[in-house]
Amino acid sequence: MDEAGRGPLAGPVVAAAVILKDVKFKEKIDDSKKLSARQRKKAFEEIISKTDVGIGIVSHQTIDKINIYNATILAMEKAVGSLPLKPDILLIDGRVPLNLPLRQQYIINGDGQSCSIAAASIIAKVTRDKIMEGYAKRYPQYGFREHKGYGTKKHFSALEKFGPTPIHRFSYAPLKDLK
Repeated sequence: MDEAGRGPLAGPVVAAAVILKDVKFKEKIDDSKKLSARQRKKAFEEIISKTDVGIGIVSHQTIDKINIYNATILAMEKAVGSLPLKPDILLIDGRVPLNLPLRQQYIINGDGQSCSIAAASIIAKVTRDKIMEGYAKRYPQYGFREHKGYGTKKHFSALEKFGPTPIHRFSYAPLKDLK
């Protein structure tokens, strides 16, 4: 299991759980941050076709209500709940204990050590990027297509010029006073 989107100022947090049926992949499966967008998209398609995948998405509104840590737990629990099969054990990137009656193993930097966590990393990242690309069409002046909601110079400049959008996380320090 892994997630994408804990740090951005806008959009959801997305988690993915992947059960490998086969560990042989044509595409490179690695930590999503180590792959180009093109590599991630090709790997995403192969992972979807060769594994069982569960995805959990938690909105920016829920993040603001329960905080990003609890929202990450919720997204991961939703991802496990959407798997077609019950896993024997959850391999989780980092130390994020889930409230599920399943064995859990936490692996720091797991997306660089475990094929299933790396695959989950790719699924979560590509899924979240697609969501943010949809928001880029709705709010073109913010540059979501490029920075996916992270606090870049361009994003802060757009916030200064246009104010926040409804998809921003108002519980995050840079946005608390902009509501």
